[in-house]
Amino acid sequence: MTFVRPSRFDSALIRASIACAAALLTACTTMTVDRGTYYADTSHHAQYADTRIRFLVMHYTEIDEAQSLNVLTTEPVSAHYLVPAAPRIRNGEPVVWQLVPESQRAWHAGVSEWQGTTELNAASIGIENVNLGPIDTPQGRTWQPYPPAQVDALIRLAKDIVTRYGIPPTRVVGHSDIAPQRKTDPGPAFPWKQLYDAGIGAWPDAASVTADLAGRAPDAPADVRGLQQKLARYGYDVATDGVLDEKTRRVFAAFQMHFRPRDYAGNPDAETDAIAQALLDKYMPSAPAGATPAR
Repeated sequence: MTFVRPSRFDSALIRASIACAAALLTACTTMTVDRGTYYADTSHHAQYADTRIRFLVMHYTEIDEAQSLNVLTTEPVSAHYLVPAAPRIRNGEPVVWQLVPESQRAWHAGVSEWQGTTELNAASIGIENVNLGPIDTPQGRTWQPYPPAQVDALIRLAKDIVTRYGIPPTRVVGHSDIAPQRKTDPGPAFPWKQLYDAGIGAWPDAASVTADLAGRAPDAPADVRGLQQKLARYGYDVATDGVLDEKTRRVFAAFQMHFRPRDYAGNPDAETDAIAQALLDKYMPSAPAGATPAR
């Protein structure tokens, strides 16, 4: 092989190529983004930051699918997702409606509070489920069930969301949890236990509930202030004054619809108290009384 010494022109070309490659490498390293009227250098990342999405909120629509799509896309209310009662299937998988990009705020929570955070619209993803909710009959009020196909689609959707955003179990909530004074959705028929079994949301351990009952009858009276404190610690916006007024009853009822749907009259009974304690023991064992989880 014959070695040919590069000419002066070739040497200049080589130096220029090296300089160009170095510039390209620097650009790649600094990750400079052209924003049209300026460049943004994204090579430095702040240590203290997190996702906007920290909660997942469940709803029911109280109207059918066609009406839900119309309302949620044309009126001043919205949700990120709408899960049909009977989702169509594509390639063996259910199809849900996405109405708002996850990066944007949907108008689904309204005046709300959970674990010290207010205005949940700004920090959550909202899922509406096509469901009529309460149905009043001559025999009394019933609640429309959630069909298995809908529950399957909801589990797939919710599992994906909580996994991608790392949403803790105690931050998967119902509209009634975050706004108990004015909302009852997703209602006592909502399959919270099925979601928990699929890895979504919180649920008390039965053995812990039994232990916390400590021999008390489930419907025995519980201390109002003690139950208020437990629910406030778990995340509810509730007074801790020991007064069993209508506002406190609505909070108790919201908690019962979520975790003890067989009886959600809002009475401060021993079983409700034991469930609250079991949840705290499981998910917030080190949190002092009155503390709220870190953001």
